[in-house]
Amino acid sequence: MYTIADGLRAELDEIRAAGLYKDERVLESPQSARVGVADAEVLNFCANNYLGLADHPALLAAAEQALSKWGFGMASVRFICGTQAPHKELERRLSQFLGTDDTILYSSCFDANGGLFETLLDERDAVISDELNHASIIDGIRLCKARRGRYRNRDMADLERLLQENSDARRKLIVTDGVFSMDGYLAPLDEICALAEKYQALVVVDDSHAVGFTGPSGAGTPELFGVTDKVDVVTGTLGKALGGASGGYVSGRAEIVELLRQRSRPYLFSNSLAPSIVAASLAALDLVASQPELRQQLRDNSALFRRRMTEEGFDLLPGEHPIIPVMIGDAAEAARMADLLLAEGVYVIGFSYPVVPKGKARIRTQMSAAHTAADVERAVAAFVAARAAMDSIDG
Repeated sequence: MYTIADGLRAELDEIRAAGLYKDERVLESPQSARVGVADAEVLNFCANNYLGLADHPALLAAAEQALSKWGFGMASVRFICGTQAPHKELERRLSQFLGTDDTILYSSCFDANGGLFETLLDERDAVISDELNHASIIDGIRLCKARRGRYRNRDMADLERLLQENSDARRKLIVTDGVFSMDGYLAPLDEICALAEKYQALVVVDDSHAVGFTGPSGAGTPELFGVTDKVDVVTGTLGKALGGASGGYVSGRAEIVELLRQRSRPYLFSNSLAPSIVAASLAALDLVASQPELRQQLRDNSALFRRRMTEEGFDLLPGEHPIIPVMIGDAAEAARMADLLLAEGVYVIGFSYPVVPKGKARIRTQMSAAHTAADVERAVAAFVAARAAMDSIDG
């Protein structure tokens, strides 16, 4: 007799057979450029720890002090009794850093994107989204009743076509990742903002993979493209470059942020950020402002890895971002190479469908300012050794 459990086990077996099953490796150490895995210390080239702040002493000290002064957790949402002075200070500092009117904190950027579109848009409106936008944007759009359009990745002609088709909408909203996390490609925000101005549309940018290290001061892709004043909303995370813990935000026009405080469901019905995370995030913003050498080290490491891997004949997606995908193609081969690299002392993960399109499996490496040039060279050597091992096995 068929049972639900039988059906679920069959689905899991299919995932394993296709080489798409995702195991979770357990770290035996803090998140850092080097991590403990299975009683070994390995180089970590797959975390979003861009500036190396996840275990930075200044952030740990700030978090410890906040635990003593402000307590462990809020046990409440913001509008009841979940707002402390540090929450308001972090919102003010993020607004100042990003060059926006106001900021509202969420428990994650997934929640920030989940609460944005439903609040701003209804059936009278249209939302137009890049085809490679993050899953949180896709899910957030599903929650609203607006007409939906999807343009080809970074294709401005396709975007303009959709803007024209939705010219009768009350509000037109263009949403894009600032950096596309599977490829490391940057959205052409200058061109997007020009089209938005032409067709009187709002612009929303999820800048999770840019804030803290992209642009002259690290304020992200709007700063890099010189369109800070033309982007209406920036969403982002505190869980990557800015300390790597958790928490997200929406930052932008004052009226938009005020409306989110009144109606955004993930904000109204989720606990406030823990005080220790808020304090550590403030410390992270201090480091971004005071230590530009972290951003330079990250750029240097990224350039070195791209150059050396290209010299060794690997297929990399082009760009300058510290997300550097090494293209493999076959999902099972990508997973096998990741295992061989771990044996060589380098922790990376193979990415395959449904995270990336079928046939475009890859090892998505990510550089950190915590890496040294010697670390980068060691990673390149590990890739060479893993490739030789695979060739020998396939031989």
